[in-house]
Amino acid sequence: MRSLMGLINLANEHDFLEELTYFRNGASVPFAGRYRIIDFTISNMVNTGANEIGIFTNQKYRALMDHLENGDNFGLDDKNSRLFVLPPDWHDPTDISRGDLRHFHNNRDYFNRSNATDVIISGSQFICNMDFKEALKQHVDTGADVTLIAEHKVTLEEMHQPLLRINDEDGKVVFLNHDQENHHIFTGTYIVKKEKLIDIVDFCIQNYKDNFFIQGIQERLDQLNVKYFDIEERTMYINSLKNFYRSNMSILDPVVYKEIFMKNQRIRTKTSSQPPAKYLNDCVVKNSTVANGCVIEGDVENSIIYRGVKIAKGAVVKNSIIMTNCTIGEGVIIENVILDKDVTVNAHQRLIGSTDKPYVVAKRQTI
Repeated sequence: MRSLMGLINLANEHDFLEELTYFRNGASVPFAGRYRIIDFTISNMVNTGANEIGIFTNQKYRALMDHLENGDNFGLDDKNSRLFVLPPDWHDPTDISRGDLRHFHNNRDYFNRSNATDVIISGSQFICNMDFKEALKQHVDTGADVTLIAEHKVTLEEMHQPLLRINDEDGKVVFLNHDQENHHIFTGTYIVKKEKLIDIVDFCIQNYKDNFFIQGIQERLDQLNVKYFDIEERTMYINSLKNFYRSNMSILDPVVYKEIFMKNQRIRTKTSSQPPAKYLNDCVVKNSTVANGCVIEGDVENSIIYRGVKIAKGAVVKNSIIMTNCTIGEGVIIENVILDKDVTVNAHQRLIGSTDKPYVVAKRQTI
């Protein structure tokens, strides 16, 4: 019987979120009022049936480890399931691997000790809410070495990292490129036979390659049986600060919110025991999400307010993202702004950005 394990490969992800990734990696950045970006990838893997998930990470992973804890918030806390954060560990003097192949080589035991037959691999920048059970079934039924998860449309403008496009012949992937006219998009998620994964790792290391997917799979499509599986879901790609801002703002649309969060399978995250939000007299809140633990005295419109935020009387917050434990003083005007965690804005300050370039304040700052 075929079974599945998960791998979230952050080794090649760049920190495109500017001030938001000064002190954390991109996967750890808060999203949508109470989640972290990585929550979507983990949840999709768990919902697909992966009960072991490993995470390759290079740097700034303290916040990630704090958020994930022992995996119990993600349904990975019993004796048959585990969540592993696998940071760099380069102590093998005979190791000749490079790039993300160093992670595969130095964590080979993660794969060898598992009874899983297949591995689902993804980064963190692709967001959707679905399980990939049908993709896994197709992967098994067709005998594919690798099955790429694909889609036909992108709901948000691409920035910085052009997304790969799939070109196929009779269902077999023959090449990948960045042709903007081709709307058949590779999401960055794929399923690979575990034994084939080990073969690809060995090939790459022996031939001094440094990127598992690009040089082990993309450049060897003629030698591998690579298929694709199309999804029809609401998707987002968090590969720039602009896309991060737009993606957050988009969930204020009830249709988008339902497609991401109100499905049969749920998105899991670290739980909080804070009390419900408190709305004081004369405050006005329109078309916004307000998390628990907040105290709102001022006006909030078209904004996402994270846990424990305090907005004083006379303050106005519009089209903004205010992260956990921020304090906004009396008479403050904020529009098109992203405040990272623990930011204090003193009374009567005015912060104005734009939808194309929101004004961003790094965490723990006082203005």
